[in-house]
Formats: sequence, C-alpha cells, structure tokens
Amino acid sequence: MKERVSSGFPAVREFIRKNFRHFNAAVLVDAAQAYVDHLRQGGKMMIAMGGAMSTAEIGITLAQMIREDKVHAISCTGANLEEDIFNLVAHRHYCRIPHYRDLTPADEADLLKRKLNRVTDTCIPEEEAMRKVENKLLAFWKQAEEKNQRYLPYEFIFQLLSSGVLKENYEIDEKDSWLIAACEKNIPIFVPGWEDSTLGNVFVSNVRKGHIQNAAVVKSGLETMSALIDWYLDASRDQGVGFFQIAGGISGDFAISVVPLIRQDMQMNCRLWSYFCQISDSTTSYGSYSGAVPNEKITWEKLSVDTPRFIIESDATLVAPLIFACVLAG
Repeated sequence: MKERVSSGFPAVREFIRKNFRHFNAAVLVDAAQAYVDHLRQGGKMMIAMGGAMSTAEIGITLAQMIREDKVHAISCTGANLEEDIFNLVAHRHYCRIPHYRDLTPADEADLLKRKLNRVTDTCIPEEEAMRKVENKLLAFWKQAEEKNQRYLPYEFIFQLLSSGVLKENYEIDEKDSWLIAACEKNIPIFVPGWEDSTLGNVFVSNVRKGHIQNAAVVKSGLETMSALIDWYLDASRDQGVGFFQIAGGISGDFAISVVPLIRQDMQMNCRLWSYFCQISDSTTSYGSYSGAVPNEKITWEKLSVDTPRFIIESDATLVAPLIFACVLAG
C-alpha cells in the first residue's frame, strides 16, 4: 500500500519545483523544503488544523504523513476531529453541491429538511454520519463514568476506533483516514474548545438529559493545555519542534502558545518553535491574529529571529496536499 500511495509524489515534487518559482508558489516550495530539512535534522512536527480540512479529505495525504513519521502531534478543532470519522463511515451518503454559491435561502432550508448539513460544497448526512457515530461513542463515555475514569476527547475517539465497532460501516479506504493513522501511531491530538463541535454538543446534551452524570469524564481544555506542556517538553528535549499551521483560529492559537506559557508563566527553559509555516487567506490589515505575519510571533517569544518561517496566502485545500506530497517525496 505504501508503494502505491507514494509512487506519484516525486513527480508532483518535480512539477512544483519546475513551475512554482514566484510569489506564493515560491514560498510553498521553500516551506516544503524547510519542512524536509527540519525532519532530516531529527526535528519533530506539530500540525495545527483549523477550517474544514477533514471534510475536504485532507486524510488522503495527511494519513500517509503520519504513518511515515512526518507528523508527531496534531492540534485541531473538534470539528476536524469528528469529521474525519463522519467521512469514514458515511462517505457514500455525502452530497456535493458544485453550484453552492447559487443556493437560495429556500434551497438551504430544503437541505435542512433532508438532514444534510452543508460545509461549503459538501453536505454531511446527519443520520448516516453524526447519529451513527454518537450512538457508538455514548457507550464509551458511560463506560468511563462507570469506571471513574477520565480521558481527553481524542482518547475517546481512539477507544472507539480501536474497538472495531464502526469497522463494518467504513465507506472509504482506511489508509485515507488520518484519525486511523494517528490511532495506529498513537500520536496525541490536542483539541481546544472541543465543546464547539457536534460531538461536544451531543456530550453536553447527554449530561443535561441525565444519561451521563459526571460531565468531568471528558477532560477540559485547561487539562488539554497541561497535556500539551508535557508533550512539548518531552518532544523538544533533544531537538526542535516545528509548527505547521493550516488556517487560523483556536487550533493554532492554542497550541503555539505552549512555548511562552512554559518560558514566561512557568519560568522554565525550553526551545522555541524551530520551524513555522502557516497557510492562510486572512488579511493582516484587519487586525486578525490568523493574518499576522510570522515575525509578530517573535515578540510573543514563540519564534526566534533564526526560525525558518513562512506564510502562504492561499487556499489550504490546494496548498497543504502539495506540501505534503513534497515532504513525502523527501
């Protein structure tokens, strides 16, 4: 399987090197090569993933990146955590709407009646995806409660996948699921603000209904940050850790802040991030953190003046797979 998946990556890399020579395209080439160099020097890499990248099927390349040890931890939104599973078990029921810009409010209401939740041009089928997963996951939440155990959100997902209870429902190749790859490699997935997700909402609803008595069975965002501190200190002990950020938002802001937290708030020494790349279409002039140029992070003691740093102002659904292909090509 590895040979089949990887066979086209060198050709993609050579095409990019030949054609991507200027502007954002040139930055893409530089960022990909710096990623490769960072790994060759023994460094580790964290991926921060916002947006709807799981629904965009980033797993087709990200799963291979994880399996080949090109990614060592992930920070992502609750939506990205769950939507890879939704796609895994309900892919054939997804509905694509190529002309989504032409939809009227009445068209949107019709999608609601059909229980199709739209993400740009793709509708996630509520019954086949969300309900199928939440009914299985509830058993793991209740089991943890009965045993007086507590876990981070991703640990429950790993339990769900490892149990095999969803396996008969898989509708895509397992090799294209980045969550299955992460579970197999047992890499940590830090999920700030997990309650801002469908499954997070489902968990709260089960608490309110009395199906779960102890809401603390799922560890909090503060505990997620504490776990990230432990991971970063261990991962950066002998070599630097890089930060590859897809889109903006909490997944990036949360994770990258672990370094000033350790250095300034805990007053412990640790390495700064050793590589930084962000794919973003946010505009700096609006004052958005997501659009801030990497140099700004020097003032927050996240990066140093010597950190290789890149910002690619483009669509992550186009850029991320190309960079991953270059990294996988070596």
